[in-house]
Amino acid sequence: METIETLVLVFHVLAALAVIGLVLIQHGKGADAGAGFGGGASSTVFGSGGAGNFLQRMTTGIAIAFFLTSFGLAFYAKEKSQAASGVGIPVVVEAPALRAQEDEEGELPAFESLEQDSEIPEG
Repeated sequence: METIETLVLVFHVLAALAVIGLVLIQHGKGADAGAGFGGGASSTVFGSGGAGNFLQRMTTGIAIAFFLTSFGLAFYAKEKSQAASGVGIPVVVEAPALRAQEDEEGELPAFESLEQDSEIPEG
C-alpha cells in the first residue's frame, strides 16, 4: 500500500512541476501585439497556428492528472488517520468544572487584592 502511495506522490509532484512549466511557457493574450515588431518568429516551431492549442491541451490534461492525484493522496491520508485512531493515541477528556465552595453564610469567598508593584494602571 505504501508503494502505491509513494508512486502517487511522485506522480503528483511531477504533475505539479509540469503544470508550472507549461503555464510559464504559454503566451499571454497580449503576446500577439509583439509579432508586429519581429516577435512572431518564435511560434513557428509548432506550425503556423502556434503552440497555443497544443500547450493548452497538455496543460489541461496534466492539471486533471494533478487533481486526481490530489484526491488519491487525500484518500491515503484518510486511511492512515483511521488506522491510527485505534492504535492508542490519547484522547482529550475534559475534567469536570470546579465549583467554588461557599462559606457558612452561603456567600462565595472574595479574592483579596494583592499589593504588588504593577506597571498596569488601575482602571
